[in-house]
Amino acid sequence: MTETERRVWSRLRNRKIDGYKFRRQVPLGPYFVDFLCISGRLAVEIDGPLHEEDSDQRKTEWLNRSGYRVHRVPVSSVDESLDDVIHGIYLELTQPSLPIPCTPTRQRFALPTSPLRGEASESSPPRSPGGVC
Repeated sequence: MTETERRVWSRLRNRKIDGYKFRRQVPLGPYFVDFLCISGRLAVEIDGPLHEEDSDQRKTEWLNRSGYRVHRVPVSSVDESLDDVIHGIYLELTQPSLPIPCTPTRQRFALPTSPLRGEASESSPPRSPGGVC
């Protein structure tokens, strides 16, 4: 962990941002995420001068497909104003997250309705009393 990441971690740890729990250096699929808030579905990446845009883009796309938002912060922003960086993370956490992708484990089928029991299917128009339209 770099010194810049340590400074950010000191402000994220122990639920200091509105009670959100962060973890650091989290393995996720083929990647490691600098800071991860699972409940907020937010990955925070601190990008130093040696980061490669192509690999960062692939990582961001993979994380998005996995249901995480990615908040990238350049090291220079942390050096200029850590408070602004933390506020930006807070704003990301309070935005609605991406839907969580899921694969159905089983199909659900609707039970048929019976007009004889007074049930109407959702697609059929309501009938007037006596069965006459």
